[in-house]
Amino acid sequence: MQGTGMIVVEDLHKHFGGFRAVDGASLEIAQGSITGLIGPNGAGKTTLFNVIAGVLKPTSGRVFMAGEDITGLPPHDLFHKGLLRTFQIAHEFSSMSCRENLMMVPGDQAGETLWNTWFGRKRIADQERALRAKADEVLEFLTVEHLADHKAGQISGGQKKLLELGRTMMVDARIVFLDEVGAGVNRTLLNTIGDAIIRLNQERGYTFVVIEHDMDFIGRLCDPVICMAEGRVLAEGTLDQIKANEQVIEAYLGTGLKNKEVLKH
Repeated sequence: MQGTGMIVVEDLHKHFGGFRAVDGASLEIAQGSITGLIGPNGAGKTTLFNVIAGVLKPTSGRVFMAGEDITGLPPHDLFHKGLLRTFQIAHEFSSMSCRENLMMVPGDQAGETLWNTWFGRKRIADQERALRAKADEVLEFLTVEHLADHKAGQISGGQKKLLELGRTMMVDARIVFLDEVGAGVNRTLLNTIGDAIIRLNQERGYTFVVIEHDMDFIGRLCDPVICMAEGRVLAEGTLDQIKANEQVIEAYLGTGLKNKEVLKH
C-alpha cells in the first residue's frame, strides 16, 4: 500500500455500464486536514464519495483508511470505524425534536434490547440522561440550542444541515465527507456551518473532505483543494494554485463559458 494518509485511494474505477464515472482516481486525504473536492458537474466527485463511504462498490481499485483496506465495506461498518458521509440531502426524523434526532444516533443503546427493557430500566434511564446531556451540548456547540425542542421537519434546510453535522458529534467521528453543504443555504447560516467545521477540525481533530461549488466557502475552509474532471484527479494544491492551473481552467471552460465565473469567485 502506498501513502500514509487518513484515506488513500488507489486507481479507483466505478463504471455504470459503459459510463466511467470514476476512471482511475488516486488521491490521499491527510489526517487533520479540511480537503476540498471541486470539479465541473459530472466530474465524478459524488460517485467517488459514495465508493469511499461504502454506498457503492468499486469496479476496481482500493480504498485504505489509516492503513486498513476498507474497499467495499458497507456504510454501517465504516460508521463504526468513524467514517461518515453526510449532506447534499439532509435526512431527519421530521416528527421528532432536534434533540431527539441527535439522541437517536449512537448505536448499541441499552434500550434497544427487550431483555434490557425488562431488567435494565435504571441503566436505560441513566443512558438516556447522558445522551440528552450530550445532545444539548452538541446543539450549544452548533449555536442552535434554541431549536432543541423544535420538530426537525419544521426547521430550515440550513439548520437541518447543522443538525446533520451534530449527528457526527454524537459518535466518535474521525473523518466526515460533506457533500454540497452550501446548496440552498443562506450566507449567514453557511458561515455558522463553516465555523462549526473549523472548530470540529481544530478542537476535536476531525478530518473533513468537502464537495462544494461555492468557491468562497472552499477558500475559507479548505487546504488542500483537489480538482477532479472526467473521473480522474486533475490537480491538487491551494485554491489559488488550482484557480491558476491551465488544465483546471480548460476543464471548467470545456463545460460552458458560464463556469469561467465560478473560478473567479
